[in-house]
Amino acid sequence: MPPRATQKQSEPDAVLVSQDVLSRLKGDILDGRFAPGARLRFAELQKTYEAGIGTLREALSHLLPEGLVELDANRGFRVAAISAEDLRDVSALHIEFEQRAIVESVRHGDDAWEAGLVLAFHRLAKIERLPREERRQRSSEWLAAHREFHRALVAACPSRWLLRLRAQMYDHMERYRLVSQRHRPLGPAKRAEHEAIRDAALARKPEQAGELLAAHLRETTETVLRHAPQFMPPP
Repeated sequence: MPPRATQKQSEPDAVLVSQDVLSRLKGDILDGRFAPGARLRFAELQKTYEAGIGTLREALSHLLPEGLVELDANRGFRVAAISAEDLRDVSALHIEFEQRAIVESVRHGDDAWEAGLVLAFHRLAKIERLPREERRQRSSEWLAAHREFHRALVAACPSRWLLRLRAQMYDHMERYRLVSQRHRPLGPAKRAEHEAIRDAALARKPEQAGELLAAHLRETTETVLRHAPQFMPPP
């Protein structure tokens, strides 16, 4: 039997591997690498993530309560489906939480919050100013920069529970945002919306920032419902 110290040393490695697989798998679902409703076959996942079935099952079990994966009656796991009904429900909560969070963030933000917001917008705007084809090629960078900008907007909100719920709804809306982008490519209009929200936040106008953010988010929902019903069969 190996010494107890050796056993303890191996445990963090297993934990790190499990967390890495969970993070990568969740990211791939949110980035659309696994289509809504797609079966998640263990044989394929093992090759992709170089992990054992136990680690993969644990990661998938963590994503179940988040609503990103579903149990597929005696057939394992599949990516959660998307639908117009689900979009309306998620969108309403997402907008409510984001709007409340940004209002509180603007009211409580300090100089460090302002600096973080300015930097996050700068990184996002650099990508949004690129020519259309280059923006498409760097879509994964845009997704990360866009997520960080929206996180920076609400970072000074003092309610940890509100931020936690807001982050969960953001993840669910991310899959619908990908559908929206097929019909409304990134461009000057979207960049102008981000800039207006930033300006209102930095000018310490919480209600205006909240209204602009709500309208910005609502547009995504309306675009999907208007142009992409074929991507959302009934649940």
